[in-house]
Amino acid sequence: MPRVSIFVTCLVDQVFPRVGLAMAEVLERAGCDVEFRPQQTCCGQPAFNSGYADEARSVARHFLRVFEGAETIVVPSGSCAAMIAHHYSDLFEKHRESRVWEFSQFLTDVLGVEDVGARLDSVVTYHDACHALRELRIKDAPRRLLAKVRGLRLSEMDSAEECCGFGGTFSVKFPEVSGAIVRSKIESIVRSGADTVVSVDSSCLMQIQGALSRAGSKIRTLHLAEVLASR
Repeated sequence: MPRVSIFVTCLVDQVFPRVGLAMAEVLERAGCDVEFRPQQTCCGQPAFNSGYADEARSVARHFLRVFEGAETIVVPSGSCAAMIAHHYSDLFEKHRESRVWEFSQFLTDVLGVEDVGARLDSVVTYHDACHALRELRIKDAPRRLLAKVRGLRLSEMDSAEECCGFGGTFSVKFPEVSGAIVRSKIESIVRSGADTVVSVDSSCLMQIQGALSRAGSKIRTLHLAEVLASR
């Protein structure tokens, strides 16, 4: 039985805890022994992306202490997984972090699992989160998992690979640009005919859901883990 430590990320911990619970449920269903280390906090990405390398290094150092001895770390976020796997080497000389996997990639590429027994009667469109797609090269894994969900029909949008406009502090510093980008994204979502938007990053889904709600749309957003936990 694979032993897996889950890093739930700041956003999931503080805003979308159901995503972390869903991820743990799916991993257990897939045969993993799941542990959660309560001392975990942040991966350091917000400070790193804002140019505060020393502060990011301090947070990253705490992450490494908390997960010392963990064989495998699974993360419900492409952006946080990319930060740890790719950018800790920018903070610590010669550091290579090979234990970290984004959730969908871990299921398909490590466990070799695509069907987790999920069912969701919904027309779904999938948003390719930027870091997952561009840094981790994750594109097929979520779609292969969605294809095995009973009752689900995938309807691809015409701008699946375009950014949602969130970008962390980018959306705060440049709200007009961020707003224009997400409005373009929801227009594409509406054209897809889907009633649900799915992604592997809660930050993207928060941005998209906010824009959908402001537009008066009834289209909902779900993290992939929530879809796979559905029965």
